[in-house]
Amino acid sequence: MSVADAARGWFAGLTRAERGVTGFVVVLAALLLFGLVTGGLAPTYFLYLVGLVGMYVLLSFGLNVQWGYTGLINFSVAAFFGIGAYGTALLTAGNSPVGADGWRFSLAGVELVWVSGARLYGLLPLTVLGLLLAVALAAAVAVAIGVPTLRLRADYLAIASLGLAEVVRLLFLNQRGVTNGSAGLRGLPGFFDGWPVLGTLPQTLPGVRVHELAVGLPGVFTTRLLGFTLGAPFWQALLNVALVLAMVAAVYAVLRRVHRSPWGRVLATIRSDEDLAEALGKDTYAFKMQSFVLGSVIMALAGVFYAHLNLFVSPGDLAPINTFYVWIAVILGGSGSNRGAIFGGFVVIAIREGTRFLGEVLPASFPVDLPLVTSTYATVVNNFASTRLLAVGVLIILVMRFRPQGVLPPQRELIWPSSVAASAGPGETNPRETIEGDAAAGAHDADSGPEGEPDEPAVRNGGDTDE
Repeated sequence: MSVADAARGWFAGLTRAERGVTGFVVVLAALLLFGLVTGGLAPTYFLYLVGLVGMYVLLSFGLNVQWGYTGLINFSVAAFFGIGAYGTALLTAGNSPVGADGWRFSLAGVELVWVSGARLYGLLPLTVLGLLLAVALAAAVAVAIGVPTLRLRADYLAIASLGLAEVVRLLFLNQRGVTNGSAGLRGLPGFFDGWPVLGTLPQTLPGVRVHELAVGLPGVFTTRLLGFTLGAPFWQALLNVALVLAMVAAVYAVLRRVHRSPWGRVLATIRSDEDLAEALGKDTYAFKMQSFVLGSVIMALAGVFYAHLNLFVSPGDLAPINTFYVWIAVILGGSGSNRGAIFGGFVVIAIREGTRFLGEVLPASFPVDLPLVTSTYATVVNNFASTRLLAVGVLIILVMRFRPQGVLPPQRELIWPSSVAASAGPGETNPRETIEGDAAAGAHDADSGPEGEPDEPAVRNGGDTDE
């Protein structure tokens, strides 16, 4: 079988939604490739965008565990993201008031702990220590917050978690002696700084010069393609992408296993009917606590990666709008769907970063002189980046109107994915539709005769019935 036949067979086995997502990814990749070739998008910035996508995917995974699996309405995504980012930044940032580089603790003349050269005991990289501290801090805060709030339900839990996010943000903003306040923490090292081999790899790799090409028709037009250099910043960005891809792959593998495990089925039962789960003898409070802590730790991982990607952390990174961007990603992709969380992360970054440049691409003035339309168009184009919230709102309305279950609902990720696929028609894989169809078929069979023949005259002769 040729590669083309295999690709054709794979595409034919996709649902309509999966084909649409595939088309979206292909178009987006083509636009990014066009930007790279024409010089409109620098290779290093392209890798930075890939890193941001991975960060939002991790955040979506964390919220998906809490909301998609268990039904916990958590509006404190930014809080745990910030705990992860500040947890590692406080140890590693150059201007951190409590930075760990140079720490020395001794007892009776014996040094117990010492940090030098970005390594603990000269062996463990400080960034790894920051990662472990951030994860432990996020888990501890999740337990401390979960004890009183997870006994609440629905709107009450949402309000409590939203309050937590604002408390954490204000804490980082006002504790200047510890967090440096609104000035933020800067001078963070790359995640692999201090590592053997990987720490110095970007500087040791040779620079690659891609020569510029002039393409066009003589006397008509000429455009220049390529013409960039791949140096140490590019290799550093490539290491960051490798790191986030490893994180995403590891978390996805864990969540895929969790989703199909008995533990995951209990979470699904709690989301559907918590009283039923309690009647079956399950400690729903303990299961919700485990789900809440797991999701919070994954969010903290995203914060750790962002800190070492951006090399700067400030309280502005914990703005409430970031929480709702993650909610948009989960709702758009499909609650409970890990594939949907990945797709949602791509769409959020496409909206956030794409709107930064659309104002430069669109014409400065409306082609037809209409008083109200012309002034409105000019305002939108000149402030296009601020219209991303409008785009987000329209997107939510469209999804909830035409695709309330999300673009990639989790049916194919269930414990019996082959059964779901076998029962699906040529379009969607919606178990509700399958169940309703089976019920309708059963009712029809019940109305039939004893031998399965219908009570009404059979349809013959091209569909004509006897009058």
